[in-house]
Amino acid sequence: MTAFDTEDDILPRAGVIGWPVDHSRSPKLHGFWLAQYGLSGRYDRLPVPPEEVGAFLEALPKEPGFRGVNVTIPNKVAVLPYLAEIDPVARRIGAVNTIVVREDGSLHGSNTDAFGFLASLRADAPKMWRAANGPAVVLGAGGASRAIIVALLDAGVPELRLTNRSRDKAEALAVEFGNRIQVVDWEKRAGALAGANLLVNTTSLGMGSQPVLDLPLNDLPATALVNDIVYTPLETDLLAAAQARGNPVVDGLGMLLHQGRPGFEAWFGVAPEVTPELRAAVLA
Repeated sequence: MTAFDTEDDILPRAGVIGWPVDHSRSPKLHGFWLAQYGLSGRYDRLPVPPEEVGAFLEALPKEPGFRGVNVTIPNKVAVLPYLAEIDPVARRIGAVNTIVVREDGSLHGSNTDAFGFLASLRADAPKMWRAANGPAVVLGAGGASRAIIVALLDAGVPELRLTNRSRDKAEALAVEFGNRIQVVDWEKRAGALAGANLLVNTTSLGMGSQPVLDLPLNDLPATALVNDIVYTPLETDLLAAAQARGNPVVDGLGMLLHQGRPGFEAWFGVAPEVTPELRAAVLA
């Protein structure tokens, strides 16, 4: 049995592939937009284990109505060999989260996480925040960190202080992405906040049943923006602590919502907007 469902297969269709994929909120996101703009279409969860990614993508262009898919863990890297073209940002990040079936049946891959991250900050942060205004501190060196590093470097941060529980992973990213990245020992992470313009947590610390993120904010300037890409819970301990001391904060939901915009436009032909009503629907 394949991930495809032939019911209503003449409708424009998209979906999200992952393993597992039951947790994904993307169907709520895209379903809201389909209803809001009065579009005929479907967006489904498509469970695809990594070993079946190649067969799935080979069949995708032959499925009536399918315009493409989002890709979530653990398939963001597994899809790369099966794409005819990968955009430069996705190449640098080393992962794809959005695939479009082109008219000739070829598959184009992109990564909209960097776009979604910056769009979220620009939409929800105070207008005085600018990437070029000072150093950024990024916690974590996993896949999400790669997208955020690319986004911040491209946006013009003068310095990026990167700290991770395993220093070797942070050092590998510094070698890959250039000399604006300064690696900081995890034990010295609190000191890295001095003079920072932005603090971003990309780790799982503070998420659901994960351990708490132990990070005193004493050295963080009161004007620094604080972002946690976790959105379960929506207000993490980090964001609550930052807000209590007067720092502006941006939660992790905005990145999820904004990263979906380019794919939806490519698949369904409408450039969607992120609104308070959308946030409420996805959180419900």
